[in-house]
Amino acid sequence: MGKTSTQEFHLPLAQITQSPIDCTLRYLEYRKQEHHGDCAHLGLEYSGVAPFEDIASRELAAPRREPTPVSSPWCVTLLSPAATLAQLQQLLRFFADRDWPVAAVDTLAQRRDCTVLRFQLAADLEFSAAKHACLQLARDIGADLVLQPGSSQQVPALAGFDMDSTLIDAEVIDELARISGIGDEVAAITEAAMRGELDFRQSFKKRMALLKGFSETRLAEIAAQLPLKSGADRLLGALRALGCKTAILSGGFTYFANYLQRERLPVDFVHANQLAFSDGALTGDVIEPIVDGLRKRELLQQMAGELGLGLEQVIAVGDGANDIPMLNLGALGIAIHPKPKVRLEAPQSIGSFGLDAALYLFGLNDQQIERLL
Repeated sequence: MGKTSTQEFHLPLAQITQSPIDCTLRYLEYRKQEHHGDCAHLGLEYSGVAPFEDIASRELAAPRREPTPVSSPWCVTLLSPAATLAQLQQLLRFFADRDWPVAAVDTLAQRRDCTVLRFQLAADLEFSAAKHACLQLARDIGADLVLQPGSSQQVPALAGFDMDSTLIDAEVIDELARISGIGDEVAAITEAAMRGELDFRQSFKKRMALLKGFSETRLAEIAAQLPLKSGADRLLGALRALGCKTAILSGGFTYFANYLQRERLPVDFVHANQLAFSDGALTGDVIEPIVDGLRKRELLQQMAGELGLGLEQVIAVGDGANDIPMLNLGALGIAIHPKPKVRLEAPQSIGSFGLDAALYLFGLNDQQIERLL
């Protein structure tokens, strides 16, 4: 094993695919300039032989403070926990094979455990087919690839969030069932609903009936122990700093959503299901209207109207099948750690990182994010 070197190479974008040597990718910066040459700035970390011979190089440069303004019709963002030159090469070949010209590349994150590259594409493509092709390549290279319209690379004005398994790392109804000793039975119903195999309203009523008699005192104890999803506080904090309104739109319960809003997260609005109590315990009954997938979409659209916002200023974030209607409403619909069905049907998805990775899809880099926080 030779000495480890970190170098920035200056070369045409197309030439990047020609090296047979793999190594760690640190960053890539590129601007297509018709009359001033075609030169990319590629930061690599390698041992032994350099990946590119007879190519001008220098020590790694400091990250750019501001990403290039988006002017292309489409963007693809690579989010990798361990970025490599081989990943980049496969992605550049993927673009070339489809005749998707790369107009610019910005590095939005270049940490050891997170490299984020945003590619602007001057391409004429059909979104659904292109998205599924990106999902397949993402599986092949072990990273996330997010396709979105270039116009959506902006900070939203309203963001709607699912709660269970999205803002918190738990399914509350499953927790209640586990404590009641019926965890497996209720979890199986929840999983079927989240996979889209069972109607949410039916599954909700079945699960609530099984929880009859659960103590209200225990609910308060559970609320205080609910773990936040990784990155939830950073994402909600950044959105608040940017002036974006946020809402919990949950098929879970107002009891827990209100606790999150009051004690844990900067949330502006809460819409969820109400619990019915009698003599300090759950009755097992359901209070209408149930917040199911269609209700979430209706509520998000209604809030946008009340705030005087167009849907191009609205995004949604969720993980389950009952989130799909609202994920397909606005400028972005981001599925976070989604079920397989949701990954295929949501416009965008992130599987390798926490919620705060959504900030890269708004066009922000690490330096801008840290200033916000």
